[in-house]
Amino acid sequence: MIDSHKQVDMIEVLSQQPLEVRQKVEEVRVDMWGGFPKFVAKVFPNAQIVFDRFHVMKPVNEELNKVRQQVNMTLKGSKFILLKNAVDLTSEERIKLDGILSHSPRLRLTYELKEEFRTIFERRQTVEQGKEQLLEW
Repeated sequence: MIDSHKQVDMIEVLSQQPLEVRQKVEEVRVDMWGGFPKFVAKVFPNAQIVFDRFHVMKPVNEELNKVRQQVNMTLKGSKFILLKNAVDLTSEERIKLDGILSHSPRLRLTYELKEEFRTIFERRQTVEQGKEQLLEW
């Protein structure tokens, strides 16, 4: 881990590894900071760049929370339940979720879209399959 977003610092640290080692790197997982693709290509010439799901989901969850606020869903714990991955909900949380979603068709649709989007990134698939599913989404 490098505690810097300066390309110069990252390139310097990572370039300390021999080129033969860096050429063997197949995948680099990063957040969505715009500078990563350039420096990854320079340091790891054969690596695919993968944006981690947490950072991909962050703006989706922020929009879901905005809709929750816009439809005046103020039930205690509603934000937590809506943002939690559906597969991780307990039976009790699922019951609460149903009540929360019955409050607003718009909130229900937004939640369902969030879960569909998350599911696309959870599946093991080719890049092309992922692109196709995102376009369908």
